[in-house]
Amino acid sequence: MTKDKNTPLSYRQAGVDIKAGEQLVSNISPLAKSTTRSGVMGGLGGFGALFDLKAEGWKDPVLVSGTDGVGTKLMLAFATGRHDTIGIDLVAMCANDVLAQGAEPLFFLDYFATGALDNGIAEAVIAGIADGCRQAGCALVGGETAEMPGMYPAGHYDLAGFVVGAVERTSLLPAHSKMQPGDVLVSLSSSGPHSNGYSLIRRVVERTGLGWDAKSPYCDKPLGEALLEPTRLYSKPALPLIRNGLVKGLAHITGGGLTENIPRMCPDHLAPRLDFDSWSPLPVFDWLQREGNIATDEMRQTFNMGIGMVFAVGAEHATDIVSELESLGEQPAIIGDLIAK
Repeated sequence: MTKDKNTPLSYRQAGVDIKAGEQLVSNISPLAKSTTRSGVMGGLGGFGALFDLKAEGWKDPVLVSGTDGVGTKLMLAFATGRHDTIGIDLVAMCANDVLAQGAEPLFFLDYFATGALDNGIAEAVIAGIADGCRQAGCALVGGETAEMPGMYPAGHYDLAGFVVGAVERTSLLPAHSKMQPGDVLVSLSSSGPHSNGYSLIRRVVERTGLGWDAKSPYCDKPLGEALLEPTRLYSKPALPLIRNGLVKGLAHITGGGLTENIPRMCPDHLAPRLDFDSWSPLPVFDWLQREGNIATDEMRQTFNMGIGMVFAVGAEHATDIVSELESLGEQPAIIGDLIAK
């Protein structure tokens, strides 16, 4: 016992490998550089990240910030050993939220926490984050990698993301003063469940007895890969419409599904009226509802049902907006309107 007490200890013996952390920073620096944009000052390694709004030409900007994670979708990454797309989900959950305020995502930071650092896994995750930042048009300017022995099971980690965007004060959304009965709801499609409802999804899969590597019942991919389909980012199709003043409100369909998120953009005197026959839910949702014997109201309150973003626009602009979105390769649909409560 005396010998044990007198034996010199190190941080590495306690489970934290500083050299591995330094190597990770070196390895991911090119990933961060691949996302750079005008306004970014400096690089990785400082105590804080710098961004020059003046260099971007903003006149009267309002900063919009957001933070989020990807929830229990992480459990699929652990179970399948696939870590290359979960970072896209992380960026999308944050960037799409600030977009709903009319803001252009400017820069992003991540927080990666694990019990024992595995550089291969961490690099795959951060490569996905960089991919998401490129899709959103924002820069990966920094983050934190925390190695905390005993906090997480082997091979597990947690993720959080933080984004800052900007919008000219006159373009802030929702524009409640402009919204009125008869405004039209135009949707952009989702790629699947995105990053919501995965606690329920895992229960459904457990009930079916299927393994994550089994062929998906609703597409040609393995089930785990199909359910890891990353969240879509909507900055590029949405920002031109916002800047043209054609959008009165935006709803990002996340936790709470269709029934809770669309009302969040509405003023107190208006409510959305959805035509649920105006689009077909993605096959994954039909499969989940059938295998889980899930009530339709529960589905709509939990999942996006194939819709990732909803615009509120003037009825006189709806057809032109649909055409413009189609020209960008999107699959928009008019799914309802706003009515007086």
